Amino acid sequence: MRDLILKDVSYSYPGGYLAVDNINMEIKAGENVAIVGQNGAGKTTTVKMMNGLLRPTKGEILVGDMNTKDYTTAQISRIVGYVFQNPDDQIFHSTVESEVRFGPKTLKLSLEEENKRVKDALEMTGMDIYKDENPMNLPLSMRKFVTIAAVIAMGTDILIFDEPTAGQDIKGDERLSEILKLLHEQGKTVITISHDMEFVAENFDRVIVMAKKKIVRSGKPKEIFWDFESLEHAMLKQPYVSRVCSALGIEGSVINIDEAVKKIMDRYNK
Repeated sequence: MRDLILKDVSYSYPGGYLAVDNINMEIKAGENVAIVGQNGAGKTTTVKMMNGLLRPTKGEILVGDMNTKDYTTAQISRIVGYVFQNPDDQIFHSTVESEVRFGPKTLKLSLEEENKRVKDALEMTGMDIYKDENPMNLPLSMRKFVTIAAVIAMGTDILIFDEPTAGQDIKGDERLSEILKLLHEQGKTVITISHDMEFVAENFDRVIVMAKKKIVRSGKPKEIFWDFESLEHAMLKQPYVSRVCSALGIEGSVINIDEAVKKIMDRYNK
C-alpha cells in the first residue's frame, strides 16, 4: 500500500488559468478522505493530478515511492483509479460486463483472476444483474455504478470518486456507502469529491476543505463541520442535521442522524 503526497503543487491550464495554487497534502494508505469545496475551488484538478491525467506545473506528487512526473498516465492508473463525475466520459463498451472487463484484461491477468475481479466488482456495485445490458440504456445513476465497478475491477490501491452521489436517490447513496465501507475493509485508500455534506459527514474519516485554489483546513468531520470560520471561507454549509440541532439548542457537535436521535432522546427522557 502507498501513501499519497502532494508537495507545493500548482497547476495552470493552457492559457494561463491558475486552478491549484501551491497546495500540500498527505493521504495515508488506507485512509477514507473527502475533499469538499465550491465549484472552482480546485478539487477536480487536484485529483486528476493524483491519477496522472494532469501533470503539476509546479511541485511534485508522490504515490508511494513513485514520482508521477516519471511515469505515464497508464502506469499511474494501475495504482490510482479514477471514476469521472460524468460516466459518459468513461463508458465505451456495448455491455456492462465488457466495460468492467476491459481494465483487468489490459493487465494480462490469468483468466481465473480476470473473471474473479469482474464478478466481485459487479456484485459489489449491484451491477451483476445488468451485466448483459448496454450501459448507455441504463439511467445516469446506474451508469455511475458501471464506471465504479470498472475501476474497482482494476484492483488499484487508491480509488478516486468524483461526485459519486450526484443524481443518486436514497438507495443509490446507501449503495455507495456500502461500497465505501467494503473498500475500506479491504485496506483501499478512497478519495471522494462531494458537494453532499450529509454523505460526507456519514462516510468519511477525514475531510479536506478547498477554497480559492488552496487548502483551507483538514480534519475529522466533527471538527470541520463545526468550524464556522472555515465553512464560511469555503462557502459551505453544515449538514442539515447539524443545523437543525443547532436551531433546537442541542449541545454537542452533531453531524449525523444517529447522533441527533440520541441527543434528542436523552433530552426528553431526563
